[in-house]
Amino acid sequence: MASLAESHRIVVKDDRFFFITSLIMAAIVVAGFSLMIVTGRSSFGSPPIVHAHAVVFMGWVVLYVTQNALVARGSIALHRRLGWIAAGWVVAMIVLGTVVTVRVIRLGHTPFFFPPALFLVLNPVMILTFAGLIGAAIVRRRQTEWHRRLNFSGMALLLGPAYGRLLPMPFLIPYAYEVDTLAVLILPVMAPFIRPGGGVSRRSSDRRCSPKQSPTVRWVRPCTAWQRKDRRARRLHRLPIRHSRSLDRAAARVHVQRANAGAW
Repeated sequence: MASLAESHRIVVKDDRFFFITSLIMAAIVVAGFSLMIVTGRSSFGSPPIVHAHAVVFMGWVVLYVTQNALVARGSIALHRRLGWIAAGWVVAMIVLGTVVTVRVIRLGHTPFFFPPALFLVLNPVMILTFAGLIGAAIVRRRQTEWHRRLNFSGMALLLGPAYGRLLPMPFLIPYAYEVDTLAVLILPVMAPFIRPGGGVSRRSSDRRCSPKQSPTVRWVRPCTAWQRKDRRARRLHRLPIRHSRSLDRAAARVHVQRANAGAW
């Protein structure tokens, strides 16, 4: 029972971590684009295609925060249904992101601190990489640890335009694009070090979670102590629950409830 209670605590910490980081990412996006409006460098007089692009991409930010909020409050069923809407949303993002990029290049409206050729190539690459990460997250939706990290990395990739509006890009020429890319990597690189509770195994006997590995490797190859302890607890107490590779929060709650009710 103690192992299951600890499992529940780690899952809750995981949920809180991803929800808080989703709010941080949303705040970065809002701050970046709000700054453009406040300083008069942007207006609502843009063509409809640009407004559609803004609505769709900002809608993704709302979806990402909502999905993490649903998991944090335990609404897994709604989270899964909304996930399929998000999958279709990504298709619209690919189309609009590419169309607007080409339009900006044709009209000569590329930010002066970005080489046009670089902007034309790397913008679609960024969008397609984002789509690939989200697609991989959908494929691994039953593996919670992978699913969360792939979505997290995809969302972090979209912060480039927001950082580009917050950083003093004119002063960073000719390395403006490189600096913007490094800024995008801030959250993914920091995440292994600031993740509360971690849930990462420290046992040297587990090769997948060896303490010799760097925190980044542990982040990319998730292996949590609560998963292993829960499997061991089910063997010891012979719970009539089918083995699963990745136990989500709902299953952890059921186990804790059974333990508290004395249904061993």
